[in-house]
Amino acid sequence: MKIYHSTTAFNITEKVSIVTIGTFDGVHIGHQEIIKNLVRNANSNNNKSVILTFFPHPRMVLQKGSDLKLLSTLEEKISLLEKTELDFLIIEPFTKDFSRLTALDFVRDILIQQLKIKKLVIGYDHHFGRNREGNFEQLKEYGTVYDFEVEEIPAQDIQSIAVSSTKIRKALEEGNVERANAYLGYEFMLTGKVIHGRGLGKQWNYPTINIHIKESYKLIPKSGVYVVKTIINNTNIFGIMNIGYRPTIDGKHQTIEVHLLDFNADLYGKNIQVQLAYRLRDEQKFASVDELFTQIKRDESKARELISNGKISF
Repeated sequence: MKIYHSTTAFNITEKVSIVTIGTFDGVHIGHQEIIKNLVRNANSNNNKSVILTFFPHPRMVLQKGSDLKLLSTLEEKISLLEKTELDFLIIEPFTKDFSRLTALDFVRDILIQQLKIKKLVIGYDHHFGRNREGNFEQLKEYGTVYDFEVEEIPAQDIQSIAVSSTKIRKALEEGNVERANAYLGYEFMLTGKVIHGRGLGKQWNYPTINIHIKESYKLIPKSGVYVVKTIINNTNIFGIMNIGYRPTIDGKHQTIEVHLLDFNADLYGKNIQVQLAYRLRDEQKFASVDELFTQIKRDESKARELISNGKISF
């Protein structure tokens, strides 16, 4: 998959682009089906499969004060799309000026002149252009004028998948990581840099790594204790992660702390990605630090039981 960071950078010269458009937040199982169809469609006619997506998310630009949280950072989305057989990914910087393009401007200047489109595959009830004025019927008219085909994914195909980024966000906000993972088709991930914490876990012979996620728009699931997995130096490692405010020690801000099972190495300053496999419990306030670490040991025992029984695996 080749990546372009604007439509103007896309330098294809032949009219062979089979294109679909969307934000593709999370690249969930519904998105994956659309991409499979796109790739299959392109390959059957020796054309090229192209996704046109946008960053930042349009709602972040158009809705002032939007607190929208996304399932995937831009880097995570790229990584997920690289696992498909997509030929080209175009990431168009979304601005207010771009949002003011009329439907005609978008088709003529972007799809025709820049992308050399041969066919456009869109979801049911897709709208585009300034004030979402463009629709499927208009696209068919433009297709006749500019000589490209338009295919609309039927409503029943979309509804049969019964999944959306909004549903997944809601599941994660409720702590239902298993439902979210089923909708995603993979384990929800958090990616960040390992930073120094207070060192309390190390004092109790239970060291943790603190993960800082620089993207403020990244969705953080409901506070609680999770079983996670990661890969470090090509080694599969399980861990226990706490998301929350550490009420037992009067924490003032949210932290993401991971205790890696059977692993001990200096990871400070390194980037790490953890995948959330199972939610053990809510975050709790204990009467003492002793009680907190007694519960953490119970959490570890439960995690190891799930792993040994094969309920959580790589």
